[in-house]
Amino acid sequence: MPYSTKQQQAVLRCLEARQGESLTAADLAEDLRHAGSPVGLATIYRQLEKLEASGRVHKVNTEEGAFYQFCGHDDSGHRDCFLLKCSRCGRIRHLDCSHLQGLYDHLEKEHHFRIDPRGTLFTGICDLCAKEESHGDE
Repeated sequence: MPYSTKQQQAVLRCLEARQGESLTAADLAEDLRHAGSPVGLATIYRQLEKLEASGRVHKVNTEEGAFYQFCGHDDSGHRDCFLLKCSRCGRIRHLDCSHLQGLYDHLEKEHHFRIDPRGTLFTGICDLCAKEESHGDE
């Protein structure tokens, strides 16, 4: 990763420590304060913007506001990851899957539309909620 500040490293470490979770800037500020590294919200937003641009963080805009999630892919240009959001529990899962490349290629060739995998959010029902639903049917 190019030049980064102590604050940027602190924000990234906080997100990395809570991999798989989607956090708000306020969540990060609280975590950093508890860790003894208080960082202001304006600084956190600036650092999140830089981390998103570098590919280290996903940003998800929802009705409840913006959420951020660590992306563990290296800087090798591998960007075929996207997010799955459960419409029942709200959990957001980061996923790396190249199987969608065929769909992306089709959309670009046949429909002249290029998908940004990192900006792609699929909604549906997660496996945990699906199990709850199936048990409710019994």
